[in-house]
Amino acid sequence: MRKVFQFKISLLQIEPVIWRRIQISDLCTFWSLHIAIQDAMGWEDYHLHEFLLKDPETHKQLRIGIPFDDDPEEYATLAGWEVMVRTYIDNNPIISYLYDFGDSWMHKIEFEGAYEKISGSKYPRCLDGKRKCPPEDVGSITGYNNFIKSLKNKKHPEHKSNLRWVGGTFDPEQFDHTEVKFSRANVRLNQMIEATYEPDPTI
Repeated sequence: MRKVFQFKISLLQIEPVIWRRIQISDLCTFWSLHIAIQDAMGWEDYHLHEFLLKDPETHKQLRIGIPFDDDPEEYATLAGWEVMVRTYIDNNPIISYLYDFGDSWMHKIEFEGAYEKISGSKYPRCLDGKRKCPPEDVGSITGYNNFIKSLKNKKHPEHKSNLRWVGGTFDPEQFDHTEVKFSRANVRLNQMIEATYEPDPTI
């Protein structure tokens, strides 16, 4: 029977910690892991991402994400959908995952082991977690902290506007792992490739 990989994903520099525990097939690529992290954390995949880890042979840092032809050689990125997680996991029990190069949300991914796949269960699956993910484009750590302060203080000059911006309500402590819905990674990949690499017919 196939195994599943278990990971704990923690968003750094926010206290108390925002974290998730997920399981995903041992056949997953880094693209599949990226989509699982996005869905479990509550991000909306609006921005670029990259995994940062060490090449066990050269000991140099590897970047895995979405490659572009004009990337400088020293920042060359491997295509996440072409790289299996199991290729590097034994030598990288902790991997960094950066989402949104502007707001720079850095996550720590801890590999917690391989487990027997449970018959009848669907993967990926979210086992546990704490606290709600920040809203997209909130302005990194500083912006998020100011955002939370504004919501807690009705007299804050940005209280009403931030409340409207976030849809009327935001509870930073709210998270229910049973409500996590995972997307199909291959569908999201096709959508991303069409949007990123297809030539513009108007040019």
